Amino acid sequence: MSSPATQQPSPQLFFQTINAYQRTEGLKAAIELEVFTAIGEGDSTAAEIAKRCKASEKGTRVLCDFLCIMGFLNKEGNRYSLTEDSAIFLDKRSPAYLGGMTEFISTPELADAFKNFAGIVRKGGTLNTEGGTVSPENPIWVKFARAMAPMMAMPAQMLAKMIDSKADSKLRVLDIAAGHGLYGIEFAKNNPRAEVVALDWAPVLEVAKENAKNAGVSDRYSTLAGSAFDVDYGTGYDLVLLTNFLHHFDIPTNETLLRKVYASLNEGGRVATVEFVPNDDRITPPDAAAFSVMMLGGTSGGDAYTFAECEKMFSNAGFARSEIQPLPASIEQVVISQK
Repeated sequence: MSSPATQQPSPQLFFQTINAYQRTEGLKAAIELEVFTAIGEGDSTAAEIAKRCKASEKGTRVLCDFLCIMGFLNKEGNRYSLTEDSAIFLDKRSPAYLGGMTEFISTPELADAFKNFAGIVRKGGTLNTEGGTVSPENPIWVKFARAMAPMMAMPAQMLAKMIDSKADSKLRVLDIAAGHGLYGIEFAKNNPRAEVVALDWAPVLEVAKENAKNAGVSDRYSTLAGSAFDVDYGTGYDLVLLTNFLHHFDIPTNETLLRKVYASLNEGGRVATVEFVPNDDRITPPDAAAFSVMMLGGTSGGDAYTFAECEKMFSNAGFARSEIQPLPASIEQVVISQK
């Protein structure tokens, strides 16, 4: 019997990866030119899209073909159409539009950090001498608060319903590193007896307060300005939210913070931690596992932590037990820890 044919070695992955910057810039160009919105409005040929986007027909055709290759558009004959994902997330008319996220994700402070990736690997953390994204009062977090809210709206709703499913009891919530504030705001919307205290840098809290006002919960929404490591939280909380925060710091730093969180909680109080949680192999699931790269380049000691590592951090801080659950409408997971 002849042996099965083996796949021949190919440089395809090398060329795809070395040229991957073109994918990033192509998507950014399509967002800037409003290509997805134009197609959503009914323009479908390169000529029609070019006219709507005030661009050359050739350039538009090449860009749209590239977007098809990447999976952002479909093409039949000479007509382009949106994929389901592009219609939801990249048409500016959609309430779930994510195009504004480029203001944060592609900001030079984040992207430029990886121009010396080898240097980052040698050091084991950011080359930014001020500590990268976690430097005090870093204005990048105002960009984050404004840009990321559309993406966080649905997961925030799901988290509130998951943690406070009955929504019929008094609930005092501390939202640490609140950012846009949507996680805490959804608890206030879900439960008319919930009161939320949001903690973040003062300029960031202005965004959260705007969102709380728009949501109609300002009367039950207060703020604490400053560093989560320095501000006095007070006591008497039933729930503390740690959403996308622990990954910025090393384990000893996190345990110091968690002991402070523990002291702020009522007996039986809980912490809901939203994180990118890789499996123990650290390569699956790919989106969660790859988040460690972002932390390597953007922080001095941050990482994507496995559930075992999260569980140990909370245990060392005094918490009785932790469990992990998927967060619907998100690639992240929720670690729920009880005092």
